[in-house]
Amino acid sequence: MTQSLPKIIPVNELKNTANIMKTCQESSVPIVITKNGYGEAVMMSIKLYEEMFAKMQAATLINAGVEEADNGATPVDGNEFFKSMRAKYEK
Repeated sequence: MTQSLPKIIPVNELKNTANIMKTCQESSVPIVITKNGYGEAVMMSIKLYEEMFAKMQAATLINAGVEEADNGATPVDGNEFFKSMRAKYEK
């Protein structure tokens, strides 16, 4: 899976807020705001932010699980885990 490169716009284009907001809504990648040719900020739609944040959270949980397994944690059968959660929370 390839990911598109971020859009890059100079800070002076931020004066046209309606156009910038439209670009954010239509873009599937972050928009990098530059000043004097250097990256200064990143702008993105809420939808894109939520998607990226959810992926980061999932990666963090997966990495924590891998680390636990690497440190000798005992694996738990999925069916047994859900059975114990139902017993605990379905009262």
